[in-house]
Amino acid sequence: MWTTEYPFLAVEFDIFPNIIVDWGVNYTHVGIDINSVRSKVTEPWTGAHLLQYLPDRVIVGFSAATGALTALHKINSWSFDSTPLVDENSTSILPDPKVKPKSGNANVGLVVGLVVGGAVILAGVLGFWFIFCRKRKETADESSDDDIGILHDLIPEEFEKGTGPKKFSYNELALATSDFDKGQKLGEGGFGGVYKGFIKDMNTYVAVKKISRGSKQGLKEYGAEVSIITRLRHRNLVQFICWCYEKKLLLVYEFMPNGSLDSHLFKEKSLLTWDVRYKIAHGLASGLLYLHQGWEQCVLHRDIKSSNVMLDSNFNAKLGDFGLAKLVDHGKLSKTTIVAGTMGYMATEYVTTGKASKETDVYSFGVVALEIACGRKPIDHSYEEKQSNMVEWVWELFGEGKIIEAADPRLYGEFDEKQMEGLMIVGLWCAHPDYNSRPLIQQAIQVLNFEIPFPNLPLTMPVAFALPSSLSMSYSGDTIEVKVSLQTTTINPSQFTSYSVTDSNPSGA
Repeated sequence: MWTTEYPFLAVEFDIFPNIIVDWGVNYTHVGIDINSVRSKVTEPWTGAHLLQYLPDRVIVGFSAATGALTALHKINSWSFDSTPLVDENSTSILPDPKVKPKSGNANVGLVVGLVVGGAVILAGVLGFWFIFCRKRKETADESSDDDIGILHDLIPEEFEKGTGPKKFSYNELALATSDFDKGQKLGEGGFGGVYKGFIKDMNTYVAVKKISRGSKQGLKEYGAEVSIITRLRHRNLVQFICWCYEKKLLLVYEFMPNGSLDSHLFKEKSLLTWDVRYKIAHGLASGLLYLHQGWEQCVLHRDIKSSNVMLDSNFNAKLGDFGLAKLVDHGKLSKTTIVAGTMGYMATEYVTTGKASKETDVYSFGVVALEIACGRKPIDHSYEEKQSNMVEWVWELFGEGKIIEAADPRLYGEFDEKQMEGLMIVGLWCAHPDYNSRPLIQQAIQVLNFEIPFPNLPLTMPVAFALPSSLSMSYSGDTIEVKVSLQTTTINPSQFTSYSVTDSNPSGA
């Protein structure tokens, strides 16, 4: 659109042809835009007389748009120069030769004074700025009193007495990670970066999780992770080594040389053979069994996913990241009503009620089991809509008697068909929409070991939806408050004919 109400001139760097805006230009280009988003590519930039289009005072800056596409660019440097143009008919701005200029010596003292004074002022400003920035950095590096107070409330008492895991100083861990060098960074989690380090006193490599201090919720999860993981000991859980909360909040774990499971399944780090995959599924199930039944309290992980399954040097699975974990008494639900987790791995009833349980952890395990077998993400919109939801897609193939077709094609059929079928059926069983129909993790392990028969699953995936189990209304002036308690219900589509809701008060009064 052409306009002169707000005149502008822009230098346009097009990395993608847009024939709708720049018709006739079907290549990447540098264009000149004068009062329009369309490039005047045929007009040399040196020939654009800005005085014809712009007022005396202008704003110089950047603007960008990519539409539905994605692009990332970095501006290393830029500059803008403006030279006043002299009209041929105007009076010359050069000094009048008839006027005798003053002697240069008379102004030497003034010039020197201005230069020296300006240098002193500049040095003072720079010095103040340096001190300010350094002080600000030191302040940012140190945990506030509020942070320490929160952590003291969450860290187990035995830590402070020195009977728990060893507490390291910040300097020791900074030395181990080469001062948290970017080259040592293993990845970025929800609450900060993870760095590879080497502790000489222990002669071992470690993974140091550097917790961001963005919120008290992050601190609480830091404390929860320390409180829980330090009490657990199992071969299929990432081992916690030490901790620190001096200048930064740090957790130190054993180093996993083969990274996370998702990096092998989806990021082409290396192709996992079937034997390795089946061993990983077994190991993850074993670790979850310990969390649910092997300790004095039940540990609900609440964030089981392939990126939290770590692999040691022998590709043994170890579940990590207990930042969202909760301790509950056996046989009870979590009291938490705030949903926390990762979409695609969360059960329907957990999303609707906010209450975690063994069944919600089992659901997440089922999704990961299917990822291992199929080599696909839970939700992947690169596939057609019918296949974008992995659980629904595998269940449809199961109903058609073709579940083996869901196997990861990169395996080229090199797998034990009975094990493949068993793992996918266990995955569907665990990811059943009805939490009452899901197995205990111990039962899932028994099926994987072929100790009990495969479960009898419906050929059509049941549909889960929420119905109100109770409803109350209260009035206050012009305000109506409605409280609804939801109950997750499942139906089998093959037996489903119709469902209707009747308004008991059709008049709307």
